[in-house]
Amino acid sequence: MAEKQTDTKPTDGTESHDPDFPEAFLAFMRQGWRDTTLPVGPRPEVPNYAKRRAALSAAFAGETLVIPTGGEKVRANDTEYRFRAGSDFAYLTGDHDPDSVLVLRPNGSGHDAVLYMRPRSSRENDEFFRSRHGELWVGRRHTLTEKSTELGLPTADLTELDAVLADLAPGRTRVLRGFDARVDAAVRPWDGARAEGQPARDRELAIAISELKLVKDEWEIAQLQDAVDATVRGFEDVARALPGDRGVSERLLEGIFALRARHDGNDVGYGSIVGAGEHATILHWVHNHGTTRPGELLLMDMGVENRHLYTADVTRVLPVGGRFSALQRQVYDVVYASQQAGIDAIRPGVKFKDVHRTCMRVLAEGLADLGLLPVSVDEAMDEKSTVYRRWTLHGFGHMLGIDVHDCANARKEMYRDGTLGEGYVLTVEPGLYFQPEDDLVPEELRGIGIRIEDDVLVTATGAVNLSAGLPRQADEVETWLAEQREAGPRLPG
Repeated sequence: MAEKQTDTKPTDGTESHDPDFPEAFLAFMRQGWRDTTLPVGPRPEVPNYAKRRAALSAAFAGETLVIPTGGEKVRANDTEYRFRAGSDFAYLTGDHDPDSVLVLRPNGSGHDAVLYMRPRSSRENDEFFRSRHGELWVGRRHTLTEKSTELGLPTADLTELDAVLADLAPGRTRVLRGFDARVDAAVRPWDGARAEGQPARDRELAIAISELKLVKDEWEIAQLQDAVDATVRGFEDVARALPGDRGVSERLLEGIFALRARHDGNDVGYGSIVGAGEHATILHWVHNHGTTRPGELLLMDMGVENRHLYTADVTRVLPVGGRFSALQRQVYDVVYASQQAGIDAIRPGVKFKDVHRTCMRVLAEGLADLGLLPVSVDEAMDEKSTVYRRWTLHGFGHMLGIDVHDCANARKEMYRDGTLGEGYVLTVEPGLYFQPEDDLVPEELRGIGIRIEDDVLVTATGAVNLSAGLPRQADEVETWLAEQREAGPRLPG
């Protein structure tokens, strides 16, 4: 019988390789520290977060809501990935620190909101210099008062949370589950119907937050535009460093874009896809260990996540040598026509599925022109067939916001089977992919993958392409690439 494994990791925030300090050193470290304050004031976007919490409160009158952000995730052994706040939590608070939990408790007319957080290290014990959470290791944290001032939210010490959770009635409490194991364990799931592995009541909370995110307010649209603008600059950086007469590694191009993302934003919004040649036919190619080749195409699907965690999601295909071949251009023009038809179809009240059908119809017609469809376009588009999808694979797009695939918990009738509304932001990204091992396409097409993706805001009268700063038409792409190369490499500044 295998011996039971026990967790021997220290619970005080230290590690097994940390030294044992003599008392003289500890006494010396505890003295002579000047108090400091952070120059914080209310953030200008605080009213936006308050409105979102009020909308959530109205949806769950009389019930306690618990929304954690989650904690750091282990990368290897005692190292963690850079923390990124939980999207729903950040959407409701604006807080980006790990381990925090938002609790909304009913007060008769609405809810009282309290943010439970880990405040700055106390100088009354050794945490500030000995603990992995201490500020000599990770930097100065906010005090409770500072955080409350900044976010317009009452705050409390995270150490008080256990007692609060223990006092909650399961039948009157909903938890955003899957983010914080301690919270999940402390609040017993209410016995009832389950949906997708979690109690239905808790699932309804996740749905409600997701559906609130469908409509972007003016501030959110500005954040998305900020992320898109940084993404445009990132694509320019890559184009300026992309030689047309020799190969370079996909990872070099990935790194150049990542530099822009970290400089102008928080990070990349998702793993950058840099697919040279036949790698462009792999939808989520993130290995990026290939090499560009003159004469082939380069597909790049990349987006900057800005400092408020809103992300762009843009794809462009460049001819590495500077010019599309006749066949490459023919396929590219089909995808462009599909995307333009989709953008032209977008307006409030239009069904999400109708935009999809519009884009797919153009792709199917293009496949017919290429002699690939085994049936007529009408037959291929029939829901009982859809054979055209062998070469398109995915839908026309998805919602975009604080997540790259935003509103993912929304009900189908509000999203995939729903209609578009003013203030929605979504991608339009049709593509054609001819796999190198596909014997049903001519050899000259094999290994060609083309996707064009833009981020589109639904307005009262139609649609606005937020990523119009990057060209889409084949001639414009060639001209733009030549201009970027002539300008030469640059560092963000």
